[in-house]
Amino acid sequence: MSTPILPSPIVTLVIIDDNTGSLELLSTALQREGLAIFTANDPEEGLDIIFREHPQIVLTDLVMPGISGLEVLERVVEFDPAIDVVLMTAHYTSESAVEAIRKGASDYLNKPVSITALRERMNRLVEEAQRRQRASQLENEMLANAKFEDMVGRSPAMVEMFSRIRRVAPHFRTVLVTGETGTGKELAAKALHNLSPVSNGRFVVLNCSAVVETLFESELFGHVRGSFTGAAQDKMGLFEYADRGTIFLDEIGDMPLGTQAKLLRTLQNQEVLRVGSLTPRRVDVHVIAATHRDLRGAIADKLFREDLYYRLSMVEVHVPALKDRPEDLPLLIRFFVERFAAQFRKELRGLTHRAHIVMARHSWPGNVRELENVLGHGCMMAQASMVDVQDLPEYLRFPVRNGPSTQSQVTAAAVDSETFEEHEKHLIAEALSRANGNQSQAARALRIGRDALRYKMRKHGLL
Repeated sequence: MSTPILPSPIVTLVIIDDNTGSLELLSTALQREGLAIFTANDPEEGLDIIFREHPQIVLTDLVMPGISGLEVLERVVEFDPAIDVVLMTAHYTSESAVEAIRKGASDYLNKPVSITALRERMNRLVEEAQRRQRASQLENEMLANAKFEDMVGRSPAMVEMFSRIRRVAPHFRTVLVTGETGTGKELAAKALHNLSPVSNGRFVVLNCSAVVETLFESELFGHVRGSFTGAAQDKMGLFEYADRGTIFLDEIGDMPLGTQAKLLRTLQNQEVLRVGSLTPRRVDVHVIAATHRDLRGAIADKLFREDLYYRLSMVEVHVPALKDRPEDLPLLIRFFVERFAAQFRKELRGLTHRAHIVMARHSWPGNVRELENVLGHGCMMAQASMVDVQDLPEYLRFPVRNGPSTQSQVTAAAVDSETFEEHEKHLIAEALSRANGNQSQAARALRIGRDALRYKMRKHGLL
């Protein structure tokens, strides 16, 4: 059976010309499948259509009453520099052509325009726009297919983890979730709970590293009135509160040894004894423990009970570090940019190419949590539709001065710092070469303003 051919994405073209006859001629001549055409004989009306329809291509006359084609160009580039703007004029001069290209025009045509040549030019622009749209659709599909509960990943390590969670969730009583800080162990725990038979029950979280040692037992198992100073009334512990649900014990490696022994008894007997009480209470709780520590090493150092470890680790789910799944970075970036764009009510389309390079070269010692914080900062600071390098936190832009403290990480950051300027120069030279020296086209490809491009060209001796 043959694979169905998907229809090409619809590309939108806005034509602005104060000559009604010319407008009708252009509109008729450029009609083709996959192209939606809007026309306006007033530039103000044309700008309203552009802001409303967000087209991929704009074809505008240069000399018009009220607003000139150059002013239309400036406002379109300010709105979205990725829009291809083609200018037409019956009053061609080399100076006006250079000015148009300098301001960001994709092309500059002399009237009377050859319909054949215009069709060829428009067809190329339409095909380029369709390729960009297909790439964006593919990225969206990949992101949708890469989501599992609240996690994102398509790397082999993440696919294996998702599969393991699916198999374990219907049957577990205790699970140990391991992984570095910031990898998303709590998200894995929530997925286990959501896919378990007790998903309708509570998901109760206790961060073991944040509890005062003297209050640990009371927090977990509760207490009765008068059992210690300040115990003015009976108090239910988290195990009772999580009855018929799940309790998530984060950073279990920080739990005191004395509390570990009582936790082991609770897991074995499925009952809790409140501090100061002689009557045990039955509980039905699924337990998920998590740690970034080496618990086997802690057992050897007499800091963690071996019997508790084996009780918890009957099934283990490991959450991989971000550095071990680099193929997931673009998906995670897209996921977080979409989230923060909605949160900050901004129209953000992603990261510039050079910002992607900076992100890809970072080692991400803080894992997904660090990535989320970096992108939250970048999306908040971004003034254009794309997050650029200057929007990222300072320690990413200047890794040596504010980078990680370990020697290996500092060395890697130093190498990045030495080569980034060279890499930026190479990127700019490559973009100019591909654009045949057209600075506006190169600036759009790099997703930076033309003034910023000229500044960098002067800095690198390319101007």
